[in-house]
This record gives sequence, C-alpha cells and structure tokens, in this order.
Amino acid sequence: MPTIRDVAREAGVSISTVSLVLRQPHRVSEGTRVRVQEVIKTLNFRPNGTARDLRVRKSGTIGVFLRNLSGPYYSELIGGIEQVATSLRLTPIVCGRSVDEEQGSRRLLRERRIDGAIVLDFGITLSELAEYSAPDLPIVVLNRTLPCPLASAHITVVKIDDDGGGYQAGKHFIDQGFLHPAVITGPVEAEASQARQRGFFRAYAEHGIASTGILVIHGDFTEEGGAEAMATILNLNLAIDAVFSANDQMALGVLQVLAKHNIRVEQIAVMGFDDISLARYVQPALTTVHQPMFEAGVTAMKLLGQAMMGEERIPPRTLSTSLVIRSSTPKKSSSE
Repeated sequence: MPTIRDVAREAGVSISTVSLVLRQPHRVSEGTRVRVQEVIKTLNFRPNGTARDLRVRKSGTIGVFLRNLSGPYYSELIGGIEQVATSLRLTPIVCGRSVDEEQGSRRLLRERRIDGAIVLDFGITLSELAEYSAPDLPIVVLNRTLPCPLASAHITVVKIDDDGGGYQAGKHFIDQGFLHPAVITGPVEAEASQARQRGFFRAYAEHGIASTGILVIHGDFTEEGGAEAMATILNLNLAIDAVFSANDQMALGVLQVLAKHNIRVEQIAVMGFDDISLARYVQPALTTVHQPMFEAGVTAMKLLGQAMMGEERIPPRTLSTSLVIRSSTPKKSSSE
C-alpha cells in the first residue's frame, strides 16, 4: 500500500506539501496541487486521517452526511440512526453540506476518519461513493439508485417508494376531482423528487391526462422556495386547481401564498410529501404522503452495522409510503 512518502517522492515535493494538498489545498499553488493529486490518483493512495500513526483500533464513529441540517425530516431520520447506533455502541457524526467540501464530508470519507457512512447528500456523487467505499468503510446511501457499473460490494441502498407515493398523490387529486394540477418539484439532481413526479404523472396518464399538460416548477425543498414557486405559478395566470409539492416544507410555503391571495383550497387544493409533524397543525391541515423517516434511519443504521461486521453485497431495501388525507384537499365542487 503506497504511503505519503511514496506520493511525495513521485511528485517531487516534500511530505509536508503532500499533507497540505490533502488538508488545505488552497495553500498550495495550482501546478503543484494538480501534480500531487495526479500522483495520488495514479498510486491509488488513500490517506487515513485518524490512522496516520498506523491506526490499529477502529474509531467507533460513523459519518451521517446530509444535504443540510435544517428541517423536521432530518431530525426524525437522525433519531432513527441514533437509536440503533447507541445500541451498537457507535457514535454518529452528523454533517451538512460544507461550503468548503475539502474540509467537510469528502475529507472524512477520503481520509478514513470514520468506520462507516450514511449518505443523504446528492452533492456527493455516486462515482465518488463507489471510490471511497471499502471493507473498512462501508456506505449506506439513502434515496438513490446505484447503477450497475458503479455497484460496490460495500455500498447498499435504502429507498423510499417515492414513485408509489407520487402515484398515491396523483390518484387522490383525481378522486377529489382536481384535474388541472401543477407540480412543484425539488432540485433537478434530487432523484427522490424525480421519482415522486413520475409517479404523479403516471396516475394522471392512467386518467387520460398527459404529463405535457401539467405545469412543473422547480423548487429547493424549502418553505421559501415553495412560496416563490407558487407566486410564479399565480403570475402565469393558468387555470390550475391543485398543487402537488415534492415535500411538505414547500407545501407550507404554497399555503402561505394562497392565503395571502385569499385563494381557498376548494379552488386550489394542496398536497405535500413527507408528513412532517407541522403538517397536521397548519390551517388548513396538509394532506400529504407519509414516508417513514424514523424507520429509514433505523434501517440504514442496521444495514451499516451489518456491513461493518463484514457482510458484503447487502440487498437494497425499499420502504413503503402511505397517503394521509387532511383538509387541504377537499372534494371539488361540481360548480367550481
């Protein structure tokens, strides 16, 4: 196995320079940095941050890498992870997306500062995860599909049935008489959001309504983003009668904008996805698709525990969703 000394010799630099490239690349000139990084890749050098002194014990820590640390979705997920981690005597380190990725999650993964990882951050690419995964660093990925070319014996996947949940949402709108919906989806790269949209479209296609006739606006999974998207929809002055939001937080922003314009849910129904605790308390209470957030955390941590015990090629798990009907999707009056 190549050492940092081997990298320094091949790159024609000092060991301290290699260390700077690994830890603080901004302090190294571009030419030198690129040369060292190319040698690192060629030698397949993998620094181990906590084991620079030839670590012989595991750290007992696992990394939990999230898109951000705000929002009720993440708190339930983390709660499930922590419950199982405690029973396994492991300590989770929870990280949001860092402005400086070299000092954030990628560094923890690259330098083997953890014994395993749970990843719900689509900013970390699947090819990167395949590269980082190893017998001493198994990874559980949430809400993404690992393509066959990138499949690894040390990565497993826990998914929510987002397509099925989207289908439930579309079917409910149709049953309630709302046939001219708009969709506020998440960021383009969010695989779960894409699946929810596909399921929603499938329900309407079965009813003879093509997806090309359904307005789609991209949001950012935040309440503010949902409000902005709803304001854009109203400015287009289209004859919509319902809005499906790819998560509850954006749906809450939608309700705020509708209330501001004195638009009742009998005129434009609203549905979210997640079933966060606040969804039942807003007025009108939000119809949504429940996804088992706490259970997802429990399942992910259990599978990671199995992988850390040496089990390989653990099959992916998919958790079911369920429709939660509240007052934001009333039956549409035939006179509307």
